[in-house]
This record gives sequence, C-alpha cells and structure tokens, in this order.
Amino acid sequence: MRRPLTAVLGARHWHVPLYVSAWADTHDVVLVQDGEPDQITDVARRLDASVYGDIEAALDAGPLDLAYVFGPHDRMVDTCLSLVECGIPFVVEKPGGLGAEDVERIRDAAASAGVAATVPFVQRGGPVDHALSLAGAPTYQRASFVAGPPERYHAAGCSWMLVPARSGGGCLVNLAPHFVDLFLQRSRARRVELVAANLSASLHREAVEDHATLVLAGDDGSEAIIEVGYAFPSSPAKRYCSYTSAGDGGYVDVGTSGDVSFTRASDGVTVSNSIDVDSDPLYDVFVRQVAGTWADGFPGLPTLADLADTMSLIWAAYRRSPIASLEVSHG
Repeated sequence: MRRPLTAVLGARHWHVPLYVSAWADTHDVVLVQDGEPDQITDVARRLDASVYGDIEAALDAGPLDLAYVFGPHDRMVDTCLSLVECGIPFVVEKPGGLGAEDVERIRDAAASAGVAATVPFVQRGGPVDHALSLAGAPTYQRASFVAGPPERYHAAGCSWMLVPARSGGGCLVNLAPHFVDLFLQRSRARRVELVAANLSASLHREAVEDHATLVLAGDDGSEAIIEVGYAFPSSPAKRYCSYTSAGDGGYVDVGTSGDVSFTRASDGVTVSNSIDVDSDPLYDVFVRQVAGTWADGFPGLPTLADLADTMSLIWAAYRRSPIASLEVSHG
C-alpha cells in the first residue's frame, strides 16, 4: 500500500514524539508546521521533512494525502476547515476546538464535503478497553487517570495548554475524552447525559483545573464515574490509573500496576492476568491503523461524530461546574 504524503500541523505538541517512529515507518511526512518553526527542526530532521511556520503556506506547498492536526485548541477549527476546503483527509487531536459548536462545524463541513477524518481515541481497542469488555456492556463503570503536574506543558513548549482562552481547560478537556469515549462505545444506552461534575484548581493554582470528576448516566440506568487530574507528582512512574466495570458478564478491576481481576457472573470464579496500562505506546498503534485505512476513509476508526458526542459531555461539565478563572465559553 502506498505511503500517504503527510503534513504534521502544530508539530510542537507533546504527543508528537509518540508518533514519530510509526510515521517514519508508514508515512511519507513531507512537511511539519508550527507557529514556532525553529522549535521543530529536530522532528523535521528525523522525518526528512520541510519546516513551515504558516499553515496556509504549508497547505500550498504541494500535494498532500493526509494531515495530522495538533497545536493550540483555539486554532483547530480554522485548520480543519482549511483541510476540508482543500479536500485533504485528516487526523485531529481532541478536543477539536473550544466548544461543542466548534466540533460540530468541523463534523458537518467534513461530512458535506466528503472529506474523511479520524480522532486518536487511542484507548479504544487497547489493553484497558479489552479488559473492561470482559464484563460486557457497562452497567457501572469507573475510570481514574491522574497524570503529572501541569508544569510539564511548559517543559514541552506547550505553555498555551495552561491558558484557558487557548486550550479551553485543563485536565478535563485533555484527559477525560478517552474515557468518556470508552463508556459511550460500550454502553447499550440510547442516550447518555452528564448528571454531576466537579472541577478544582486547588493543588497547583493554575488558571486551568488540575482535577475533575464526572458522573454520566445512561437512559438504561447505567453509570460512569470518570476522574482525571494533573495531581500525580513529576516522576518516572508518569501517572496513576485504575478502572472497574460491572456488567452482565461480571466484574473487572484493573489496577495501576496492570493487574487485572475478572470475576465471572456465571460461576463466581475469579481469573487474573496482567496487561500494559501505559497509554503512550497506543499512539504508535493508532498511526499504523491510519496508515492501513487512510485510502479508504479510515473505516473502523473513531469519527468526528464520536468526537462531537464525547466533547458535548465534556463541555457540559465545564458549564455545570465552572472555575472562576476559566474565562472561556464552551458553546
């Protein structure tokens, strides 16, 4: 299969290093772009790509089969709409903008123009997702994912992530979408609503929240509790995570060490194993899935409609439990 001629837009994003090896193996990355082009020369060198500071100039530079959209969230809508206008399929990082209307604009424009797009909901289909699926469709599910402190965004050259007008928020907008998506994909509910939310910036006193808890409820009586945060110390351990799910099949418990315990509903027998709960390697898997599906419109991968469904619940949480310092309208 032909390797797609690819642009990486917003290449100073902290996730980009997790993609580079798989891009080198499966894509022809012809250009990388960032508003600070002098900061992405190492990435460009690794990929043998040209460097651009301006998105319009990058898109005018030559034929492209595919683009990856990273960078500040306040620029995502314009970037994605430019790609739609050019007819270039794309991968867009969550959240896709600063509110529900932003994501819906991208979704609707891409659908109208027949431009394929996908979203790196990398936990979907991964080891944690497979473990939780042992319980069957979730009746009660819980996810806790607490990453390192917010100063890591300064170190990564992504200080905009701590500016609400540019990012839209903190740990909630950044981390929770993966776990909202997992619940929505496995749920039997026809409708899922946000019933409770709490956001806090008490630990690090940044302008964005460093801890958030959501409670989602399905119209079938199901429930998901999602906790995310920037509350874990700076450490080689990177993060704390744990998950549980109860369903017709039984009860699954996944610990931060990767230990999995599944107790079957049919006979009460508990079986145990161990998985890798580190989410970083899942970006490599996703890139290879994109490489295998881009020519056919990304069949089987997350869609912009999935992103819109997920982000509508996230934005609702910001409206329900605002932090005074978050001066952003969430559509």
